[in-house]
Amino acid sequence: MKPTLLRLSLPWLLLAIVGLLTAVIRYGVIEPSDMAHLCDGAATNPVWCPWRQAVVLGFLNYGYGWAALVVAALALAWKHPFTAWLAAAVGLFALQMYCYEAGAFAVLVGCLRLLRLQAGTLPGDEDGQGDNEVQTQP
Repeated sequence: MKPTLLRLSLPWLLLAIVGLLTAVIRYGVIEPSDMAHLCDGAATNPVWCPWRQAVVLGFLNYGYGWAALVVAALALAWKHPFTAWLAAAVGLFALQMYCYEAGAFAVLVGCLRLLRLQAGTLPGDEDGQGDNEVQTQP
């Protein structure tokens, strides 16, 4: 596998891992009622209960949605692959954590921006701008 192919596919693999880990958090820690009852205020709460409560408060206040919108705007303003990836990753997290509208927008902006930035770095692209040149025949 060429280093260029690995470099171009690594952000997408990391996005898949973020989506998988977020699904594990939602369906393994947040949604099960047994997990919620362990943190009901008993004297011996598990160590992870404050962390779970903070995650729940984050989506109840739409914090993940607002974060996704801010990072998506940053990805649009600053043309850098990391900000595009971050917008898509935060958007995936927001989608899984019940902030659907803002999360979907951030995933879309992040993925499209990342694709556009990666298209400008493909081998054989001399000017780094992708294929925007219109070729006409004489």
